[in-house]
Parts: sequence; C-alpha cells; structure tokens
Amino acid sequence: MAFISLSPELKARSFTGVENKFITKYMPALDGLAVKVYLYGLYLSQTAGDLTAADLAAALKIGEEQVFECFECLDEFELVKITCRAPLEVTYLDAEDVSGTPKKYKPEKYADFARSVQSIIKGRMISTSEYREYFYLMDEYGFEQSALLMIVNYCVSMKGDDIRVQYIKKVAKSFAAEGAVTAKKVDEKLASFTTATPALLKIFAAAGISRRPGIEDEKLYKKWSEELGFSDEAVAACARLFRAKTVERIDSALDELYANKKFDVKEIEYYCKVRNSVHDATMEIAKSLGLYIQNAAPYIENYVGVWCDRGYELPTLKKLASYCFMHGKKSFEAMDGFLDEMYKKGVIDDGAVAAYTQALDAEDEFIKKILTACGLTRRPVPSDKTFAERWREWAFSDEMILKAAELAAGKSNPLAYMNGVLSSWKQRGAFTPESVSEDRPARTAGSAIDRSVIERHYAGLRQIAEDRAEKALDRALEDGRYAALHAEIRSLGISLAIAEAKNDGNASALERKITEAESAADTRLKELGIDKADFTPRYSCSACGDTGYDANGLPCACLKKFIAENF
Repeated sequence: MAFISLSPELKARSFTGVENKFITKYMPALDGLAVKVYLYGLYLSQTAGDLTAADLAAALKIGEEQVFECFECLDEFELVKITCRAPLEVTYLDAEDVSGTPKKYKPEKYADFARSVQSIIKGRMISTSEYREYFYLMDEYGFEQSALLMIVNYCVSMKGDDIRVQYIKKVAKSFAAEGAVTAKKVDEKLASFTTATPALLKIFAAAGISRRPGIEDEKLYKKWSEELGFSDEAVAACARLFRAKTVERIDSALDELYANKKFDVKEIEYYCKVRNSVHDATMEIAKSLGLYIQNAAPYIENYVGVWCDRGYELPTLKKLASYCFMHGKKSFEAMDGFLDEMYKKGVIDDGAVAAYTQALDAEDEFIKKILTACGLTRRPVPSDKTFAERWREWAFSDEMILKAAELAAGKSNPLAYMNGVLSSWKQRGAFTPESVSEDRPARTAGSAIDRSVIERHYAGLRQIAEDRAEKALDRALEDGRYAALHAEIRSLGISLAIAEAKNDGNASALERKITEAESAADTRLKELGIDKADFTPRYSCSACGDTGYDANGLPCACLKKFIAENF
C-alpha cells in the first residue's frame, strides 16, 4: 500500500490543467476527435499508471488506429512528440514553447480539391482531420492538386474505398522523395507502375495471392526485374516452385536464387529439384570429412553449390569426400582446393574422377617404393611428390628414379642425395640403366665433399623459410576480421572463375568486389602489424629456392659458394 494516497472524494475534485494557448490557438484548428484525444491523454498523463493506447481508445470508444492518427496530427502541431510507434509512446510538450504556429487553411482554396477527393473515395465520408492531411501534403511537399488526386485515385484503385489516409500519405511521401509532385511526373511514375501490374498479376496467380498488386509490390517487382535480372517467367516459376504465398517470401526466394546464380527457368526448376538433395549431400560430405555442422547453408553457398555448378554430381562428391579424408584433406576448404586442381585439369565426370584418383593412388604407391628403396619407412608427404614430378620433368623413367633411390639408401637425407645423383646423370645425358655405372654414378670434382652436410644445410634453410611464412599466415587468420576477408576473397575468386567461364557479364563486378576485399584485407593487416609479403616463403636464394639446383637441374651459384667456403 502507498505511503500517501488521495481519498476517492479528493480524487473526484482534482483538476487537469490545460494551457490557455491550446484553447485559443490550437483547439479551433484541430478536429474534434483530436481535441478529445489530447485532453484525455493529458488527463491520463497526470493520473494514470501503465495504461496503453488501447486503454485510451476503449475509454473514448474509438479504434486504436484513430488514436494513432490523432496523435500524429498533434505531433505535426508540435503539441506532442511521438517517441515510439510500436508500442505507441507519446510525450506532451509545453505549448508556450512551441515555435511553429497552427496551419490555417482557407476552405475556398481547396474547395475543388475537397469535392474531387470525396468523389474518388465514395464509400465513406472524409473527415475534417483527413482533409487537413491532404492540405498538409500540398502545402508542405508542394503537390499540385491534380497530382495528389491522381495518387489518391491510384491508391483507391489498389485498396478500395475503405483505404486509410495513412496509406495515401505514405505513398504520396514516397512520390515526393523522388521529386514527383507535379501531374506530369506523377503520371509518368504511375505509368511505370501500371505497366508492371499485368506481370505482377501473373506472378500473384502462380503464388496463389488473391489481392491486387500495390505500390510496395511494384517496387519489389522493379528490384526483381532490374536489379536482380529475373524475367517474369523466372519470378513466376520461383513463386510456384518455392510455394511462396506472400511477396516477402517471393523476394526471399529470389535473393536465394540470385546468391546461387540461378536465373533461367530451367536452372530454377533443377535447383528446386535438387535443393533438398544438396542439403542432405552436404551433411553427408561433412560427416565423411569427419566434421559436424549444424547449418548446411554456408557450406552449400561457398562449396557444394559451387562444385555442382562446375558439373560435379552429388554421388561423385560423396566419394571424393571419403577420398579426401583418407588422404588428410579433412575440411571443406582442403577438399575445395583438391577439386580446384581437378577442375583446372578438366576432371569432372565420375569416370574421369575415378581415373584421376586411381592415378594419384598409383603415384602414391610409386613414391612409397622410392621411400622404401631409400630405406625410409615414413608416409609420403607433398614434398616427395614435388621431387618425383621434377625428376619426371628431367625425362627420367621410373626405373632410373628407383635406381637412384637404391644408391641413396643409408644416406642422412636420401631424397636430397637422389636429387644430386639424378642431376649428375642429367648433365651427363645418362637416361638409361646401361649408361650409368653399376656401382655409383661418376662424381664431379667435389667427390670428397660430404653430401649429407650440404643436404642438411639446404633442408634447414627451406624449413626455416616455410615455417616463417606459415606462422605469419596463421597469426593473421587468428584475427576474425581478416579470416572473414580471406574466406570472402577465396569465395569471390571461385565465383569470378565461374562468371568468366559462363561469360555472364558479372566478371567486372566480381573483380571490383575482390579488389575492395583485398584492399580491406591489406588495411587490416597493416592494423595488425603484419606484412603480406611474409605469407610467401623468403628463401635465402631466390634462384634455386634453397634446393642447391636451378630449374635445369644444374648446381646453383649458392651451392658452389657453400662448397667453396666449407670444404
């Protein structure tokens, strides 16, 4: 119970103060209902607790919408300030401090307009406050009378005679925002709307929407057709296939199709057909990769959807996911890199993929043979494959490579020793077993040189440079903002490749986005104090990449210098 309270008798004799300026200056200009709402609201502000607009409406026996309209009118006169619209919250202002003066409209000035607008809205009588709203639009926004009448007529044709003035005001203000306040400009704008109506009616029919299109629908149609580039047939197909029962749902579905680059009716039909299948396949791919994901959407957009666009079938992708897991590629990003390599080589259909992976397995088996012949028991690593590819580029057969491996058995760094042996054979032009000695290949002047020292030296240099680059990138990716930009650049790069392959006209826009993202990423790196160049290994010798041999397999100048200084 309150510490102090008023008796019922004293409450009954209490008063609500009303400023004289309101009575003399504003009340004559206000609609009667607006005066009632103002006075009753003023009373509630002094005596009531947590009452709502619904309580005020119930007390005056009017609708909540009428309460809202009255307070909007009072807000325009600066008698109150609407601080929140949902839920409605109003603050009463001091009339003595109001800087403006009430709008006074001469009835004879708008007599013709008043008769005309009433002839358009035939189903009900227009109130004084509603007329004031129209007068306000003409005075404040500069509408010609004929221009505003055209807008009212359009709104009534869309919504019927029971249309509320607030909707007409909203439409009129949108016209004014685009400078359409004259009859000519309003007519041009309405013409652009009405030309879209037949198309919208067909789209509404496909979606099962029974109402007539309105101005908001016309604006959305402009977005669909002009900004997103969908044809009327594509929008109708989207509405039908997505079972979109509202324009908002159609808009959302078209945004999804746009993000997945599906524009043609056939593309949309296929997308909707496999949409659920792609979702399920994405979850299965994640499971095969050893991952758990809750939301498949980002993985579909950035990876699986892109793979499907390139022509990969879902069953093939599932097989590849298992293959990637078995070969240490246990993420969508790693699998994407693997598929990117295959795509560049034109390996797409299931048969080609099977042949490609079998060839890779055969290569792995060959590398295992090399390692075994060298006396190593570890698993193959990417650098082993690089060595094998280089030796084949030097025109050595598998037989000759295995022969060099046998000679390298027992060495501290067998692969580097093999590289030296094969380089020596290449210089001599020895590419067959008969052309080399059964014991050991002929050595150059440095036969007394301890090769293991050289091998360890260069292996250490490479490891230091590569570790430094990897740590620099890892440090940058620890930052959430840079990691997101890094992923975005990669995704845009994939989209650009697809756009260029399809020649769909989006390449320039994607290039601009990539440039913007790279600029933002570079800015972020500067903020983090990281040099982008650190992401690339900085070998001590750029000529040989710290291997000791140049691209032709000949000893590098740095190797000769190292030998001269240490032996």
